[in-house]
Amino acid sequence: MKYFGTDGFRGEANDVLTVEHAFKVGRYLGWYYGQEHRARVVIGKDTRRSSYMFEYSLVAGLTASGADVCLLHVTTTPSVSYVTRTEDFDCGIMISASHNPFYDNGIKIINGKGHKMEAEVEEKIEAYIDGEIEELPLAKKDKIGRTTDYSAGRNRYIGYLISLATRSFEGKRVGLDCSNGSAFMIAKSVFDALGAKTYVINNEPDGTNINTNCGSTHIEVLQEYVKEKKLDVGFAYDGDADRCIAIDENGSVVDGDLILYICGKYMKETGRLNQDTIVTTIMSNLGLYKACDKAGLKYEKTAVGDKYVYENMVKNNYSLGGEQSGHIIFSKHATTGDGILTSLMIMEVMLEKKMSLGKLAEPVKIYPQLLKNLRVVDKKTARENEAVNHAVNAVAEELGDEGRILVRESGTEPVIRVMVEAVTDELCEKYVDQVIDVIRREGLVIG
Repeated sequence: MKYFGTDGFRGEANDVLTVEHAFKVGRYLGWYYGQEHRARVVIGKDTRRSSYMFEYSLVAGLTASGADVCLLHVTTTPSVSYVTRTEDFDCGIMISASHNPFYDNGIKIINGKGHKMEAEVEEKIEAYIDGEIEELPLAKKDKIGRTTDYSAGRNRYIGYLISLATRSFEGKRVGLDCSNGSAFMIAKSVFDALGAKTYVINNEPDGTNINTNCGSTHIEVLQEYVKEKKLDVGFAYDGDADRCIAIDENGSVVDGDLILYICGKYMKETGRLNQDTIVTTIMSNLGLYKACDKAGLKYEKTAVGDKYVYENMVKNNYSLGGEQSGHIIFSKHATTGDGILTSLMIMEVMLEKKMSLGKLAEPVKIYPQLLKNLRVVDKKTARENEAVNHAVNAVAEELGDEGRILVRESGTEPVIRVMVEAVTDELCEKYVDQVIDVIRREGLVIG
């Protein structure tokens, strides 16, 4: 794919991703879904300055092709997915670059079932952008599309989240870091409605402060806040709120691996975890797997990316899956990672088990993990090099059951990633460097 990656068409606004691109995406989707009926498309956006620009360009393209467009305005990625699948839209579009800096943006396309758009459709959009498909007809007279405000859709999603809570949050002191992003319109109102004493930070977006020293990628900010205010729990979201990282009552980080363990164990105990299995990626910590073995939790491992996690879940009818980064999917309630939903599910476990988050996470002993990236001349050559494989196998043998080594190619750059988990940081450093030295000696590194 030339423009669309695993998470939409993403890049710096007005450089990699332009208004012309957005217009053509709209033109193609409006025509594609409007061949047999008038297409209906719903659009949401995050708080980046360029999001308005792309929203208007997409709307122009869609309505020019005859599609009717509903605008959710500033909202989360999972809310667009929810509205698309529950209210009979042909597709949904989210304008966001997730956890990237404010000057980047992206166009994520969601199909009518609330899933990421099929690659075949994205390929056709790319062909249209590059002029490989003949010009599409423009709608005329009353066939031109209309645009309407649809904040009611966002409110319905808020109502849906509130309806999922099984208990009142009365008396619980909860901190929320909204990352100056999409969650600022939704998270506080959900927790307030459920009776929590809600403390909110990074909730004043100005178009350029999304993800800046805040949210799930700068978790230290919420850690300090939870300790300072003596809160029961804290939740940090990313720019489009499809991720959640939690902070326990002691200020310790509870990442995606720990969330999978806590929610997976509880769902198994209550008979809601299909086949007693959680879906993880190969980057999940060894400590998670050891704790799962003790708790009788089974697990699958996929390639890195929530897309692969969800594919595995759908194929095998699993209930819970996710990534260390806080992308957690509860398939009974959503088709994508949903940060706010994840925080509600964590609250449910805390309330039902009458335990603090720190206590719930205690059985998982996270192993130190070190990842180093190396720019190489050719990823495949480096990965298949005999001396490199020999070094990797030697490390794996030395680590035995008390650690692991993972060497993989980056999906987007000429980079090899070397990751080691071991009992101490020193061992991680030693074994990662051991393999990197061989890659250098073999002359596989750029420069």
